[in-house]
Amino acid sequence: MRDLKTYAAALLACAGLLAAAPGAGAAARTTAATTATTAATVTASCAATWGSLPKTGGDDGSRPLTNVRTGRHDCYDRMVLDIRGDLPATAAGYRVRYVDRFLQDGSGREVTFAGGAVLEIVATAPSYDPDTHEPTYGGRGGKPLPGVDLAGYRTFRDARFGASYEGTTQLGLGVRARLPFRVFTTGDRLVVDVAHTWAAAAR
Repeated sequence: MRDLKTYAAALLACAGLLAAAPGAGAAARTTAATTATTAATVTASCAATWGSLPKTGGDDGSRPLTNVRTGRHDCYDRMVLDIRGDLPATAAGYRVRYVDRFLQDGSGREVTFAGGAVLEIVATAPSYDPDTHEPTYGGRGGKPLPGVDLAGYRTFRDARFGASYEGTTQLGLGVRARLPFRVFTTGDRLVVDVAHTWAAAAR
C-alpha cells in the first residue's frame, strides 16, 4: 500500500510539471515577441529620408574653423566642425557632395581615401584667422585630420584635410559606400551625418 501511495505522488508531481510547461513556453514567446517589436521600432526610427544628392546651405560667414571631431550613433556616424564663436554669429555656409575624385582646392592635387565613396565638405570657415592670418586649425593638405580616430566606426573610413582656400576650408570624408547624408548648422557647429545604411537615419 505504501508503494502505491508513493507511485501516485510521483504521478501527481509529473502532472504538475507538465501543467507548468505551457506557462514557461508562453513566457518565452512573449519575450521573443517583445524583442522583435523593439527591433522593428528601432528600424522604423532609422528610416532614411536624407538622400545622397549634393546639399548646400548656411551663410557666407568668415568665422574660422577651430576643430573637427566625430562621433558614433545608432543610425549614423557624425562629423562636427567647430566654428569660432567670438565673432558675429553668422552660420557657416556649406557645400557637401559625393565626388568621383577629390581634388584639393587651389592646387588641384588628387587625394585618395579609404572606403567605397568620398564626400567633399566645403565650409565658409577658413582654417586661419581672417585678420591675422594665423592658423586656427592644424589640418595639413592631404593628411588625416588631427585628433580624429575612426577605428570601430560603421560608416566612416577616412577623414583628410583638403585645403583652406579663399575663405573656405575643404575636407574629405571617406565612407563605406554612397550612403544617405544630411547637413545642418547649430550654434557654432556645422554637422554632417552619414547613415549606416539606406534604411538608417534620421533621429
